[in-house]
Amino acid sequence: MEATAHSKDRGPQESEKERLDRNLQELLGELRVALPGVQVLFAFLLVVPFNQRFADITSFQRTTYFVTLLLATAASACLIAPSAHHRIEFRAQDKKRIIFAANRLAIVGLVLLACAMTGAVTFVTDFLYRSLTVAIVAGLVALLFTLLWFAWPVKRLLDKR
Repeated sequence: MEATAHSKDRGPQESEKERLDRNLQELLGELRVALPGVQVLFAFLLVVPFNQRFADITSFQRTTYFVTLLLATAASACLIAPSAHHRIEFRAQDKKRIIFAANRLAIVGLVLLACAMTGAVTFVTDFLYRSLTVAIVAGLVALLFTLLWFAWPVKRLLDKR
């Protein structure tokens, strides 16, 4: 058997079309993981105002709730947009542009989702405690998302250079 040419740690060489197809499948798989989270959060946020105690919330809680609802809406739009773009443009023979645009939208959607989840935790924590605990918990949640979702992979990218 002939030896297959290998690229640096990526297995057999793949054509541009194969690479784009693989990139698209990986991106869609990743979106399938993120979408349920944003959908559950969005559904939760949609029913909160119908709770009897919602009328008793503070101005800070009302603002936090509304901003969080808008962030979850924007995250949903960004995370679902790649599927819509692909469906509309898939016959345009411009898969590379679709994938790069979808990647940007996915990253923006994840940033918005992290912000929305932090907002939801802030809202609930303020409802329960209304104290310094709110700032500490919100800060820790934001730090958790920043480190795990963004700083760690960016650091790895920079280390490879």
